[in-house]
Amino acid sequence: MAKIKDWRLVLIVLAGLLVGLELIGYGIEIFGWSRKPTGDADNTAATKTLKEFQSQNALLTGRLKALATRGVFIIIDTAENRLYVMNGEKVQKEVVVSCGSGDILEETGGTRKWIFDTPRGEFSVTSKLVNPTWIKPDWAFIEEGEKPPANFNERVDNDSLGSYALGFGNGFFIHGTLYTRLLGWNVTHGCVRAGDKDLEEVFRQVPMGAKIYIY
Repeated sequence: MAKIKDWRLVLIVLAGLLVGLELIGYGIEIFGWSRKPTGDADNTAATKTLKEFQSQNALLTGRLKALATRGVFIIIDTAENRLYVMNGEKVQKEVVVSCGSGDILEETGGTRKWIFDTPRGEFSVTSKLVNPTWIKPDWAFIEEGEKPPANFNERVDNDSLGSYALGFGNGFFIHGTLYTRLLGWNVTHGCVRAGDKDLEEVFRQVPMGAKIYIY
């Protein structure tokens, strides 16, 4: 439960940034009033700069409010390999997961390269699948030293993703795993792995369209 403080720290930093911008704005305003006027052009420039800072302040304030998501959403800490199901500010469930390894795979004699990172940012649950099927991409074969097959059926894998999966775009999923002993480590190809028991609860608690924040 203590790990969620990391996310709150993000909000605190953003709040500090807002305060800092506000103080800078006041500083410019005070500076503009206190120094000896040198002409209308200087006053106009100072006023314009102040308005720009105030505009940025308002924009960041809006973004900060947007982070205070209502309802159920997911936060994923890729460094600590933790997933939190949130309901407003309340932690409904904490799950040990595995996120991207950051490893790089290059095709021998080819020009393709894959970086196995979990994407960071704001996403949404775009699909919810029971007994998901993985269509293995070329890199899955190249990583094993094999040639990607021409036969589509050889790419179909009904086991590796576990019993549940929540998609959040561009082929990335929160899904089950056969390698539960590796949970808590950064070992995946970019997806977020979780144990089936935990994932079943997440699957039932989190609705379609729910926000996912990954950092």
